[in-house]
Amino acid sequence: MRHVAVIGSGPAGYYTAEACQKKFGDAVRVDIIDRLPTPFGLVRSGVAPDHQSLKAVSRRYEKVALADNARFIGNVTVGGQVSIEELLGLYDAVVLATGAPNDRPLGIPGADLPGVIGSAAFVGWYNGHPDFAALDPPLDGKAAVVIGNGNVALDVARILAKTRAEFEGSDIVGRALGALEGSSIETIYILGRRGPHQIAMTPKELGELGHLERASPRVDRADLPPEGDDALLEPGQRKSVMLLREFAAIPVWAAGEKPVTIDFDFFAMPVAIEGDGKVERVIVERTALDERQRASGTGERYAIDCGLVVSCIGYTTPPIEGVPYEPERGRFANDDGRVMPGLYAVGWARRGPTGTIGTNRPDGEAIVRLIAEDVGEGAGKAGRAGLDTLLAERGADVVTFRDWQNIEKAEEARARDGSPREKFTAIEEMIAARGY
Repeated sequence: MRHVAVIGSGPAGYYTAEACQKKFGDAVRVDIIDRLPTPFGLVRSGVAPDHQSLKAVSRRYEKVALADNARFIGNVTVGGQVSIEELLGLYDAVVLATGAPNDRPLGIPGADLPGVIGSAAFVGWYNGHPDFAALDPPLDGKAAVVIGNGNVALDVARILAKTRAEFEGSDIVGRALGALEGSSIETIYILGRRGPHQIAMTPKELGELGHLERASPRVDRADLPPEGDDALLEPGQRKSVMLLREFAAIPVWAAGEKPVTIDFDFFAMPVAIEGDGKVERVIVERTALDERQRASGTGERYAIDCGLVVSCIGYTTPPIEGVPYEPERGRFANDDGRVMPGLYAVGWARRGPTGTIGTNRPDGEAIVRLIAEDVGEGAGKAGRAGLDTLLAERGADVVTFRDWQNIEKAEEARARDGSPREKFTAIEEMIAARGY
């Protein structure tokens, strides 16, 4: 019998568990360990609440979790209640699938001012993540600056711009919805160091900005390259740039009919954030691209007055004691997934924060092939029985997948009209609801 522990219950974790089931059948036992009482990682707390179709993938993970040879062990912290060294002694393979939940530092003067928020925190706030539920973003100013040119930046801008009615059918938490409804923000600036041809925005997410009830996107025609240059782009990228061209063609009078503007500011590099005890302005330097499409400052600077800055420039994996780590890449040190004998990394914890939810499926399959090569039929280790004994000795209050299903039912029962659920935002509430 092979015993595998997967640390993290997001997409990478569940795809790895699913791959173990397919590869080894009944000759494997997989324990999926998470520090939260709730599974599914960023599917629950990172995917935008108005993108419910993307969250449906959790039903696939549910089938994995309910199989006899897999189980969910929630509310257990690896590196706290149990160490990596202890897990390696109990399991034939330990797979780090912790994702990259920490914000990459902005690294400019003033980045620590109140009102500067990383996207992990901001997204976690409106998604009800327990770590960020108490966040109180300043929405009383006239402008917000969103730094980044990827889909997360689009999510943040869209959420800031939507009306309450446009959140119908979403699972945005009530506290965040109330705060956004009272927002005074009239202009949302999306800053990107490079130009339209270098964005990492997909057409679907970008196109949504053109259909908002009270907000209109704005793109400066001067920032767009010659239209003929679009032919050199990949099809998806080309479609995204076509949307930017459509935004640039919106007449000023038409855009002015809506009270909120989403302003794409390309070739714009934030170099400082200023304010007296809080964010009041962002200092931006104009950039130019070299022949390798790298951006560098031109020396031309200007200021954007704002009361909120959301940095969407990437994420890092938090280190775990006893695991080799690459701080410059924000991930665990690994050789194609192998970290050290018996220890593996998968998903963002392996490759850094790149790729979509679906990218983790072949990644999990590749890691399981390595496990098959390395562990053979297994070494007769204690596996889950040994972990249960250890956690019981330490008084761990384990949340099972059946417990989670009760928590989910309780969230669905307390949903406001038009919403699939009202999430619990405190761990204590989640644990109390498992008896629902």
